Amino acid sequence: MPANDMSQLVSLCQRRGFIFQSSEIYGGLKGLYDFGPLGVELKNNLKAAWWRAMVYERDDVEGLDSAIIGHQLLFKYSGHADTFNDPMTECKKCHARLRTDKMADPKKCDECGSTDLMEPRAFNMMFKLQYGPTEDGSSTAYLRPETAQHIFANFKNVTDSTNRRPPFGIAQIGKAYRNEIIARNFIFRVREFEQMELEFFVVPGTEDKWHEYWLEERLKWWESIGVARSKIRINDVAKADLAHYSKRTFDLEYEYPHGHDEVEGIASRTDYDLGNHTKAQDEFNLTAKVHKNTHSNTKLTAQNLETNSHYVPFVIEPSAGVERCFLAVMNEAYTEETIPGKDGQPESTRTVLKFKPHIAPIKAAVIPLAKNKPELVALAKSLKNDLQKLGLGRILFEDSGNVGKAYRRHDEVGTPVCITVDFESLEDGAVTIRDRDTMAQQRLPITALPAHLTTLIKG
Repeated sequence: MPANDMSQLVSLCQRRGFIFQSSEIYGGLKGLYDFGPLGVELKNNLKAAWWRAMVYERDDVEGLDSAIIGHQLLFKYSGHADTFNDPMTECKKCHARLRTDKMADPKKCDECGSTDLMEPRAFNMMFKLQYGPTEDGSSTAYLRPETAQHIFANFKNVTDSTNRRPPFGIAQIGKAYRNEIIARNFIFRVREFEQMELEFFVVPGTEDKWHEYWLEERLKWWESIGVARSKIRINDVAKADLAHYSKRTFDLEYEYPHGHDEVEGIASRTDYDLGNHTKAQDEFNLTAKVHKNTHSNTKLTAQNLETNSHYVPFVIEPSAGVERCFLAVMNEAYTEETIPGKDGQPESTRTVLKFKPHIAPIKAAVIPLAKNKPELVALAKSLKNDLQKLGLGRILFEDSGNVGKAYRRHDEVGTPVCITVDFESLEDGAVTIRDRDTMAQQRLPITALPAHLTTLIKG
């Protein structure tokens, strides 16, 4: 069953090396986290699973990896410079800064209870920076608040180089930055995060069909990584709450320890972005002409081959945060179990992360029964190296010397199987395989391990 509260996940992540507070030795920076040895493996596996489903297993999607810093005009014409705001107030008593639409009572400070609050004002969440050696208006740039705008800006580059026509998509995984008023709920709302975004370009008039299609596809993907669709609530966002670019949005809301909250958004963005960037070229060209710069002739359109006319495609955007995905998968996998005692021994408990094998940080641990026996250690290391070459993910050599404790440790970090090399292995060429979920053990020949592990991990 999922964790009872967020503190269980936070404690496990810190203790076992999934997530650390960034700059912790100097007191940390709120809303920034570092992913440790196991965290980076889980995170990479989730991203690989998304990329495989969105790009490799499809014939209508191309990939992109764009710059993190964005031109000021990119975000001017996308609407972010004017509309990417949250309502903020400040308590005059304790000086806490609060997001008014998330306060328990908009008239009372969440921190100290004071009713002496400043009038709410719009707070733009983009990180502004100076680009280059001079500091003036022309050198202003932004850390991107989403990966989407760079996809739109590269629409023509991708279509020209791949000969793609709608319906097709451009996928990207990358960092984004939002200067949140309040970072909260562990890694759920942070100031630096990663997005997995697809911009799927369609012919105008077909967007509703594709919107429903991508809702179903995304629910299937969440099931594939261990989050059942019964755990996801679909919020058809009310028109009054839609983003400035959206015709309709489905928010997929997972029940985190802090309650239901968005884990992915699937937005029908119409032609807002491509249309705005296309119209913006006239103004850009006028400015470029004044400054004698190179003109842009970019028109972000697609061609109708039957009529030989051009049109601005509509866009469907499934967008998920890697950190929110990470937290949902951790929560779903988190399990506390009571283990019956044997031969009059008392019951015991164990914590286990029941990850789907293909996203588990460590795919298998190879353990010599005794770490002070060179022949066992040598065989275990050789076996580990051979299994690592299968390309299934990280295989760990575990030499703690205590098999029982090693089993518990690997249960807690979600390792699907432990492989124990014992003295009999030197004679019969077989090892003991212990299953994480059932704790059942079986004896297998070493020669059968590659096929066994490949089937387990890849299905």
